[in-house]
Amino acid sequence: MTLRANRSAGEWRQANGSAASVAAIGNFDGVHRGHQQILQRVIERARAQGALATVATFDPHPTRVLRRDAAPPLITTLSQRLDLFEATGLDAVLVIPFTAEFARLSAEEFAREVLAETLHCVAVFVGENFRFGHRQEGDPQLLEQLGKTLGYSVGVVPAVRLRGQMISSTLVRRAIGTGRVELGGRMLGRPFALTGEIMSGTGQGRKLVVPTLNLAYEQELVPGRGVYATETIVGGRLYRAATNVGLRPTFQGHVLTVESHLLGFSEEVKSGAMEVRFWKRLRDEQKFVSVQDLRAQVLRDIERTRRFFARLDRWRRQPIPSRR
Repeated sequence: MTLRANRSAGEWRQANGSAASVAAIGNFDGVHRGHQQILQRVIERARAQGALATVATFDPHPTRVLRRDAAPPLITTLSQRLDLFEATGLDAVLVIPFTAEFARLSAEEFAREVLAETLHCVAVFVGENFRFGHRQEGDPQLLEQLGKTLGYSVGVVPAVRLRGQMISSTLVRRAIGTGRVELGGRMLGRPFALTGEIMSGTGQGRKLVVPTLNLAYEQELVPGRGVYATETIVGGRLYRAATNVGLRPTFQGHVLTVESHLLGFSEEVKSGAMEVRFWKRLRDEQKFVSVQDLRAQVLRDIERTRRFFARLDRWRRQPIPSRR
């Protein structure tokens, strides 16, 4: 079933009428493992009650409106979020335009207008730290109290923890932003990905080092500067790649670039969609004395990338131990 994305309450009513919903509410930036657990509970309850499995999310992120100077770099674009919602098996999404006017809704007004009158919720699932309404006056306890009169039940889903820490979008941003993409991937439940369009580079890499494809990325969050073992999708095909995120200091660069050398790829492509999935950090970005030294290091990076994915492939082929 194709996910139905509705960009306003009016669109929702036109598409879904008075159909009952089981809903999750939140920003869901990154759609990490904690978010996925909430969404799974929504789907299970919706299937049991014959209701729409729904998520209500916000665009732009509320901090863009309420505290613009403190707004974090987002892990995912709205398009990525919608794709990830669809991959979970949800039926429908309500994308709520977050405006200053909307932010002034009280907790009670939000529950009545959005959950009861628009989504016709029979059940709502949220995380332990969920807050809603003007100045975040509402919490899960208030949401449950309001539900008793508005006709929905509330499920509070425990946080997912990794190494004793509660997985959150903040921790994911911190890990990715400092280059710890393996940790970020474990919290996301998948490799962190940049998406966008192929753009033309200076041509220096192809002529002097190795051929690369340059990504004009859409995301606000970018991994810390360095070299990574990645998977890159071009033309609908997946290639293993060594990817540099940085300023290209050997060439006196001043603009952050994301450029990938794709293994087993020899085409000269100058446009089209591209996605880079970050698996492992190989090293920090360095400035080399000569282009020859840079090329020698890049070849070592490529070999390390090959070895990393060879180990990953062997691990994937290992049989799952019996628990009997």
